[in-house]
Amino acid sequence: MSKFDLSGKTAMVTGAARGLGQGIAAALAEAGADVVCVSYNTSEETMNIIRSFGRKTSEIKVDLSDASKLQETFDQALQLTGSVDILVNNAGIIRRTPAKDHSMQDFLDVIDLNLNSVFLLSQHAGRHMIERGSGKIINICSMLSYQGGINVPGYTASKHGIAGLTKALANEWAASGVQVNGIAPGYIETDNTEQIRQDEERFRSITERIPAGRWGKPEDIGGPAVFLASAAADYLSGHVLCVDGGWMAR
Repeated sequence: MSKFDLSGKTAMVTGAARGLGQGIAAALAEAGADVVCVSYNTSEETMNIIRSFGRKTSEIKVDLSDASKLQETFDQALQLTGSVDILVNNAGIIRRTPAKDHSMQDFLDVIDLNLNSVFLLSQHAGRHMIERGSGKIINICSMLSYQGGINVPGYTASKHGIAGLTKALANEWAASGVQVNGIAPGYIETDNTEQIRQDEERFRSITERIPAGRWGKPEDIGGPAVFLASAAADYLSGHVLCVDGGWMAR
């Protein structure tokens, strides 16, 4: 099991304040990694969980949709830790409006955070990791990396883009010892899905289609993240792992 041990590694997790980011950060810490929590909101709750595992943690509060802040953000993480071994691009937003009424501003806001920031932060991390000859980048994709969804054209475009970007970066960086992979969560109980879960009919129809018979929880994504961040996944590159209770197989 030593290949899954992340002791001595430092992870940078975006959107770490709650939801999937919190679940992933906690799992990485439990596996031995120190964690830099990057979020627009305070990550104090997440940091307390990380500390409970005896790991070091720090916080960077930033609006990742502002491209001019991303080099500074990564440099700050390096100053705090000395190196970044693992980058988890998790931060994202969703805007729900029918396509015919979807404003261009909503579309661009989603693309800026969900896709553009992932490329730029991966680029900064990639340069650092290539120079060191090792590193792991994990991009949080979605079922909407494969499907079209309803009322979420910007989100769908961004998540299709992330899946493609994952493969493009993996192709270029694998030979340098940097593995880039993705996780496509199924329906998870987070803030992003609260509106759907409040719609009793839609909630029921979605749940009935999930072979596992339930929605996922943030901690269900933690184990796959630890695997992709570990030496056990050294020969895995450009893959998007569906963690969906069987949704895509149905």
